[in-house]
Amino acid sequence: MKQYIKRYAANFDYPLLFAYLALTLFGLVMIYSASMAWAVNYYDWPPDTFYKQQIRNLSIAFPAFILAAFFPYKHFSKKWMMASILSVVFISLILVHFIGTTRGGAQSWIELGFANLQPSEVAKVGMIFYLAGVFSNKYNKGNINKLNESIMPPVIILTLVLVSVFLEPDLGSMMIIGAVGLSVMAASGIRFKSFMKLAAMVIGAAMLFIGPVMLFASDSIFTEKRMGRLEAFFNPFTDELGFGMQIVNGYLAIGSGGLSGLGLGQSVQKLGYLPEPHTDFIMSVIAEELGVLGVVFVIGGLAFIVLRGLYIAMTTKDPLARMLAGGVASMIGIQSFVNLGGLTGIIPLTGVTLPFISYGGTSVILLSLAMGVLMNVSMFYKYEKTKK
Repeated sequence: MKQYIKRYAANFDYPLLFAYLALTLFGLVMIYSASMAWAVNYYDWPPDTFYKQQIRNLSIAFPAFILAAFFPYKHFSKKWMMASILSVVFISLILVHFIGTTRGGAQSWIELGFANLQPSEVAKVGMIFYLAGVFSNKYNKGNINKLNESIMPPVIILTLVLVSVFLEPDLGSMMIIGAVGLSVMAASGIRFKSFMKLAAMVIGAAMLFIGPVMLFASDSIFTEKRMGRLEAFFNPFTDELGFGMQIVNGYLAIGSGGLSGLGLGQSVQKLGYLPEPHTDFIMSVIAEELGVLGVVFVIGGLAFIVLRGLYIAMTTKDPLARMLAGGVASMIGIQSFVNLGGLTGIIPLTGVTLPFISYGGTSVILLSLAMGVLMNVSMFYKYEKTKK
């Protein structure tokens, strides 16, 4: 084990590590700035409450990153590991429907007393690891393109996960999990024709379950809040004091920042005009306080991680490494697009957090775990090149 650590430490991906640390620490600073007024005015808490909670979250996230970085990623293709991952994913997704608490119109949180768990975040990362393990084994056995024999079981499992998340209902996370699942499958080495059949099977199977739910339980899915968000997407200024308030005030924050911003801590919109400014709309506060420069820093850091992951996925010869790197990179890229697209009005709001920047325990811990796996794959990739 000591020799293993020394060998891979010599190939540590320091630029990837720096990007991860820079984003998480920058996010911590911005959470402190964005949440002060909201903690005092809305919750009657001390102004540094969310900041201290995020420090506790990072005290778990950083060790999770280090553990994953040195945990041999080859284990993800072993049956005991895949069974363990699926057990955690499905137990949490089932429990949330019985003991979960409702926030933002979705029953998507499990209160553990000392912390809160969001099962949909567990499913995002868990499905990357599971699908990568399954399809790498199929690839190595040479039956990756046999749909009935190799593809149906993981498709059924992915469909069950999507349906469970949909029933919370958490539509944003469901779309991200589905897209990331298809991204892992696209990186599996499957032929394009087989992949198109596979994508059609996933979408068709999901709609087979989701269609009746939408028909008979449309009131609980298409709530007034969700329909209001959809209407606000088309024209937020028609209801700028209601459902369009978050988007409109987000625009005001972004427009007020200019090139260099109003200064750290000087945001006006976070003082009560912008609901929950430390979560999914934290980029608006960054734009207002630090201007274009702050926005470029965040997007540049995220883009570097995504492109680095995709580069590793495209150049490594190990199918498991390819799918893990591609899956983690796709998850971060897709979630970033959904968050930024929502606050800029490109797509409807979904309540999805901005990776590494927004406040959230489950999110930052599991993203750190996924980043550790990406680091592990990157070290193996560098070791492969050095060995040659």
